[in-house]
Amino acid sequence: MIVACSNLQRAYPAIAIEVQEALGIKGFGFDMNVACSSATFGIQNAANSIQLGQARAILMVNPEVCTGHLNFRDRDSHFIFGDAATAVILERADLATSKHQFDVVSTKLLTQFSNSIRNNFGFLNRTAEEGIGAPDKLFVQEGRKVFREVCPMVAELIGAHLQENQLNVADVKRFWLHQANLSMNHLIVKKLLGREASVEEAPVILDTYANTSSAGSVIAFHTYQDDLPKGAVAVLSSFGAGYSIGSVILRKR
Repeated sequence: MIVACSNLQRAYPAIAIEVQEALGIKGFGFDMNVACSSATFGIQNAANSIQLGQARAILMVNPEVCTGHLNFRDRDSHFIFGDAATAVILERADLATSKHQFDVVSTKLLTQFSNSIRNNFGFLNRTAEEGIGAPDKLFVQEGRKVFREVCPMVAELIGAHLQENQLNVADVKRFWLHQANLSMNHLIVKKLLGREASVEEAPVILDTYANTSSAGSVIAFHTYQDDLPKGAVAVLSSFGAGYSIGSVILRKR
């Protein structure tokens, strides 16, 4: 059991262990936070555990309560976010029974430190001189800088990931990207394809759910996958504070 998200309710006991108890799941559970990339990082951790024989199946959940960390006096950010929760089950291929199945072909992660997206809220705030009411204890970002720096990094990582797996960008039938900013998604896919992407190639759910942090790319995946034929190759990717970037290559079974 993995709970992976940007905004955990508490430090301990792990939320994952509480969810494990509520659902009657045997084995182990833990929380992880890699901001908006938490889902793809969680998928890699789950896939690795299954491949190593440490688990038969893993439930990876992304409960994102984003509105709780917003400064509603900041007109540049408060309207961007929404709340949502997503879940993905990863299990051994020979035991999989669910209706919608994808093989995890490969995963690739990257982190590079940046202060451009930050939230300083934590248990030490009560000892800080400025107290817990300081603006930096909520979500803050340098949006234009993030756009300039992250987009090329994401396109480069996905392109390299596909190449490492002997796949061409043209082989990818769908890109489920992190739903943070429409212009970012358009630019990333354009850098990969060398042209504008169609709505089918890079679906968007921002207009319905807003930015739901790590849940966004998984919502896009859940919403826009039924029409893919067997054997179709697709990429699930997320990116965010850290900077952190995750790429998961999937093939429909």
